[in-house]
Amino acid sequence: MDDLDIKKNLAKLEALLFIYGEPIEVKKAVKNLGIAESDFEKVLGQLETKLQEEGRGLTLIKDSGRIQLATKPEMSDLLSNVIKQEFTEDLTPAALETLSIIAYAAPITRADLEYIRGVNSSFILRALLMRGLIERSISPQRANAYIYSVSFDLLRQLGISSADNLPDYKKYRDLVNLLHQETIKEEKGEIPSQNADAFLNSQENPERGILNN
Repeated sequence: MDDLDIKKNLAKLEALLFIYGEPIEVKKAVKNLGIAESDFEKVLGQLETKLQEEGRGLTLIKDSGRIQLATKPEMSDLLSNVIKQEFTEDLTPAALETLSIIAYAAPITRADLEYIRGVNSSFILRALLMRGLIERSISPQRANAYIYSVSFDLLRQLGISSADNLPDYKKYRDLVNLLHQETIKEEKGEIPSQNADAFLNSQENPERGILNN
């Protein structure tokens, strides 16, 4: 692998770690990049070196065969202020949208959530977790992935005993299940890849932020 290939794959790895948002197994990262493990180690070393440079806000964490992008300790004051601000403000439209999807689709992985939303949702998920509005647990299907559900505190605040009691629950739940089936077909190559919004618009598109109604 020459310097140009290393540079290209370094950018790919950085993007992969950013979009993943959680620890990812090295073997999975190697597979996603489609390169030899020896070449991957070179790329990983280059990324770690670049992130150690002054003026970078991120660092690379390596532990038990997994890697993850994280913020540097010197960013703690800034991030602490951002988190405090999040707690003093109302939920953003994006947070309400995320919460609505989790409520109707739970249990849902972050990957499926982001497929539906079309954007990285790591920060919003952390904020909702810290507010106690959602809960996270290990996926029974994938030991290295989390699934998200609404919390009992949220149900209590909404005055309902179960997510089944949400408005039009069956209607939107069925739509989410249909979308999930389409996602599986895409992954298997049985149908062309399509944007989640395009699929929803071809069905009866639910309003964003249902919990805000």
